[in-house]
Amino acid sequence: MTSQALTVSRHTEQTRLSYAVAILLSFVFLLAQTVAGFAQSRPDSFADLAEKFSPAVVNITTTTVVSTNGGPRGVVPDGSPFEDFFKDFQNQGPRRSSALGSGFVISSDGYIVTNNHVIEGADEILIEFFPGGTEPLAATLVGTDPNTDIALLKVDATDLPFVNFGDSDTARVGDWVMAMGNPLGQGFSVSAGIVSARNRELSGTYDDYIQTDAAINRGNSGGPLFNMDGDVVGVNTAILSPNGGSIGIGFSMASNVVKNVVAQLKEFGETRRGWLGVRIQDVTPDMVEGIAGLDHAAGALVSSVPPGPAMDAGIEAGDVILTFDGKEITDTRELVRIVADAPVGQEVLVNVLRNGETVELTVTLGRRETAEASMPGSEAPMEDAAPTQTEMLGLTLSEVNKETISQFGLAPNASGLVIIAVDPTSDAASNGLQAGDLISEAGQQPVTSVADFEDRVSEARDAGRKSLLILVNRDGMTRFMALRIVE
Repeated sequence: MTSQALTVSRHTEQTRLSYAVAILLSFVFLLAQTVAGFAQSRPDSFADLAEKFSPAVVNITTTTVVSTNGGPRGVVPDGSPFEDFFKDFQNQGPRRSSALGSGFVISSDGYIVTNNHVIEGADEILIEFFPGGTEPLAATLVGTDPNTDIALLKVDATDLPFVNFGDSDTARVGDWVMAMGNPLGQGFSVSAGIVSARNRELSGTYDDYIQTDAAINRGNSGGPLFNMDGDVVGVNTAILSPNGGSIGIGFSMASNVVKNVVAQLKEFGETRRGWLGVRIQDVTPDMVEGIAGLDHAAGALVSSVPPGPAMDAGIEAGDVILTFDGKEITDTRELVRIVADAPVGQEVLVNVLRNGETVELTVTLGRRETAEASMPGSEAPMEDAAPTQTEMLGLTLSEVNKETISQFGLAPNASGLVIIAVDPTSDAASNGLQAGDLISEAGQQPVTSVADFEDRVSEARDAGRKSLLILVNRDGMTRFMALRIVE
């Protein structure tokens, strides 16, 4: 190799090394910026936030008159030196019991939000402001909603510090949050953590809880959960704990639920939720094949339609509700919440999937609290002829007559096929079908005879389907199930 060629080669290697060093330095710089960004997103302190909004957080003390007459006997053995003492204690008559909770002011004229379970059954409600030093104020109960465990109180005061509700839908898992309240009666306290999960459901129809690891204990109930902008995104309501204390799993009712409830309590003193008037169930993956026009599990499947707004609008059992008021429906829980938030009397467009086609209907919503979902019955006499029976798909099926109505306690106007027996090794048994169930539809068509059912099974098989959608009535409650017809 010549000296000139060697010089060029060395220059090339130096150039490559320089590029490599430059790339490495760029990567280190970007990494440092990323780490710095993460560090900046973590607050240095919650002190400013706590100082600014704590004046609007209150301690709630409730007093209830409790009768002690007729209390448990046999607390101490007969002849014990403490016998007279316990007798006197049991017979001293009514006494007052106190409980503590938290709340927060939402308007300068004295409206206060807390949990229903904090004030439920209280004879007296007293409000104490942080940091104290003033006489507690007596509060009156404006209204409650046990379904969301929310209560609205009012004190006679003006120019009170207050906080605002935020948009809980913008809260993301991992966001910082801060809880305020009066845990375990120890006085005002602040705890911080993150949003651990969203859309948690505990036990209620309208549940939409934010889960957080911010410490929440007894006494925190009714207190606010703040985001870093100082907006209330939740009302601290419950904890999951084996010992009664915080283990980092707390639940706050989402502010977007609470805002609607509070607005109705303030205006009416009660809730007035929209009512569609349908019995619904989730569409499961094994049902999709049996529903024409549906390619994935979504929407809310209508299992029955009692007299009410939905029936008046033409919604039918077997319809899959796809959208409500322009909002796509993913499952029954979402539909229930959206309908409940809609104003009573509002006309709403509802799109349903029926026999493979989308149908648009207009529903005028009723009021859930006053709705009655009783189904009118007919007293049409039943024939005395012996019912036709068949065995198929692991089921022994019988047409309805007086004998089967009496045997299984069916409604006098029952129509369909009664399940007499179920093969315990069949798919029908694994799906939970049992003797006494009434099949009223198959393939989203009514069945009143064995021949009807056999026709539906044949049609499904001819169409290449592996399952048949059936509508089952058990103890007055209807539900769709997918019954496997091809092994």
